[in-house]
Amino acid sequence: MSPESVSPPPLPVVWRPKNGRIVAYGFACVITLGAILMAIFLPAPFTLADRIGMLVLGLLIAGALHLLGRCRVEADERGITVVNPLRVRRYEWAEVLGVTLADHEPWAKIDFADGITVGAMGLQGSEKKRATRQVSELAALIRERGEADEAR
Repeated sequence: MSPESVSPPPLPVVWRPKNGRIVAYGFACVITLGAILMAIFLPAPFTLADRIGMLVLGLLIAGALHLLGRCRVEADERGITVVNPLRVRRYEWAEVLGVTLADHEPWAKIDFADGITVGAMGLQGSEKKRATRQVSELAALIRERGEADEAR
């Protein structure tokens, strides 16, 4: 399947990794449950502060895993939004030049008119066929929307 043969999907569309979300949220649940159980069953020498500290630590780790699980790329009529763990970036279609996913890369990269390249962790290279399809769909949208807007 060549990237040029893929037709753009209907908007709005959200691309997000499947396996990464399962792992991140699965571990977040296990760690939170483990922290709750440890806080309940800690032996007598441990104080209430120790138990609360255990819960807080578990919730902090779950929060960090949520940041990894929320990664996605959203496209709508106005442009794209790239949601990475610590940053959310919004771009208009005219700013987007292209998207690439090289072999053995962890995630796709999106190039912009101002010369920057942003990693899109929502398009995970580890999900080979799925990622290839998602990148091809985004590339089709960029060809359709980005170049069409500049030609006006």
